[in-house]
Amino acid sequence: MTLGELAEALGLQLEGDPARRIESVATIQSAGPGELCFLANDRYRQHLRSTRAGAVILHARDAADCPVAALLSDNPYADYARAAALLHPAGKAEAGISSSASVDPGATLGEGVHVGAGAVVGAGVELADGVEIGPGCVVAGPSRIGAGSRLRPRVVIEPGVTIGRDCLIHAGVVIGADGFGFAPDGDDWVKVPQLGGVRIGDRVELGAATTVDRGAIEDTVIGDGVKLDNQVQVAHNVQIGANTVIAGCTAIAGSSKIGRSCMIAGGVGIAGHLTITDGAVVTAMTLVSRDIREPGIYSGSLPMDDGASWRKNSARFRKLDDLARRVARLERELKDKGEKS
Repeated sequence: MTLGELAEALGLQLEGDPARRIESVATIQSAGPGELCFLANDRYRQHLRSTRAGAVILHARDAADCPVAALLSDNPYADYARAAALLHPAGKAEAGISSSASVDPGATLGEGVHVGAGAVVGAGVELADGVEIGPGCVVAGPSRIGAGSRLRPRVVIEPGVTIGRDCLIHAGVVIGADGFGFAPDGDDWVKVPQLGGVRIGDRVELGAATTVDRGAIEDTVIGDGVKLDNQVQVAHNVQIGANTVIAGCTAIAGSSKIGRSCMIAGGVGIAGHLTITDGAVVTAMTLVSRDIREPGIYSGSLPMDDGASWRKNSARFRKLDDLARRVARLERELKDKGEKS
């Protein structure tokens, strides 16, 4: 692809030779004459003047320091992502059903569907046009997968799941397993039947080994454009609003509602039956134990320290309640003395 073609496809202004060919992408440090890179983070600015890239996607303010062709962008990282997709298009599986796959006669398959080796598609499953089912997947019915969605190897879809259009479900994902519902009965636990389903919108991406539980009564819901990283746990009846992103190893307990366009970092724990408002940002390893009602950045973890300091402060944490009570008592005594004087 030429730089001129790339600029036109991305809608960007080009400063440089439109006939130069670009074959692939690389980092700003390692890119060569046939490669494209980007500059979006100031810490990499030191590499701009020495780059050997064929072109750099960058802000207009950085163009004067760029020694090679430049594509001027208001959002270099996003435009780099679009360029990388154009230069390295995802391979599309050939339509057809593998000889080792099992497709029930009661399943409905659209045009151009691919079912990989060892996959199982059950009765009542609806696969829309262009759906790709990877090797070893199990899709149980009734369930529906929208046009153009792709399941990577060994994904499990339980009954009662609806997946929208153009979704990408990575390897090892399980959607629609029972939620963790047990009623205490003396020393025993009675399993609560999980009768709801899972509804996933369009353009959703679920990372490897992520799990989305079915609802206890109503459905678990993931909105359009949501992106979940690897090993995220979404419990029963959780609702996640459109275009929210959640990083790896976050766990969301049952019946919590996360708003639209939120950013949840890695290792976050979200307690059950909570509400997080639209646009909230939660930093890594935070425990969310109460509602977040206003947009903003929320943190609840302590930074790393050397071992000796951590042990000392940990011992003091245990005394915080006693200290708070003593301060409150002293404040009351001072107030009483002030009123009497």
